[in-house]
Amino acid sequence: MTKNVAVFLADGFEEVEALTPIDMLRRAGADVTTVSIKDSLDINASHNIVIKADKLFEEVDFGRMDMFILPGGGLGTENLEKCEKLLELLKKADAEEKFISAICAAPRVLGKLGLLKGRRATSYPGNEKYLEGAEYCPDDKAVTDGRFVTARGMGAAIEFGSAVIAQLFGVEKALEIEKQIQFI
Repeated sequence: MTKNVAVFLADGFEEVEALTPIDMLRRAGADVTTVSIKDSLDINASHNIVIKADKLFEEVDFGRMDMFILPGGGLGTENLEKCEKLLELLKKADAEEKFISAICAAPRVLGKLGLLKGRRATSYPGNEKYLEGAEYCPDDKAVTDGRFVTARGMGAAIEFGSAVIAQLFGVEKALEIEKQIQFI
C-alpha cells in the first residue's frame, strides 16, 4: 500500500535535511509531495539553492497524507513557525494520530505546539529549550518515539530518513534502503 508524505519547504530550509529523506522515502516507495508554505513554488534554501516545490499549501489534500515532515535550517524553521496554517495542520495531524517528523531546529516547532510532551526527542543543540515537556536526547542522531521522529541536523539526515522509512514501511525496508545507498 502506498504511503503519502508531505514535506514542508520554507525559504531558508536546509537542503540536505529535506532532500535526503525525500530521496530515501521515494526509493522505499512513498509518494512524497514537497509543499511550499508561501505563495510560490520556488523556495530559496539555506545555501541559495532554489528548489521548486511540487505544490502550494492550498493545493494539497492533507487528509490523504500519512506523514508530515519539517526540515530544519535556522531561517527555514523561523518561517515554518510563522505559518499559522501549517501550525493548525500539525495540531490536526496530531489529533488524527498521523506520523510527524522534524530535523535540526524544526523539532522546536513541534515542541512549541506541545506535541512532544512526555516524549523522547532531539534537535540541533540550542533548540532543546523549546522541546516543551520532552525528554531531550542530545547524544542520539535520530529519536523515534511513537508517531514522532526527531533528528539533530544535517549530519543525521540518513538516520532520519531511515527512521521515517521504518515508521511507514518497517525496519526491514529501512535496512534495505540503507544497504542500497551504501550506508551499511
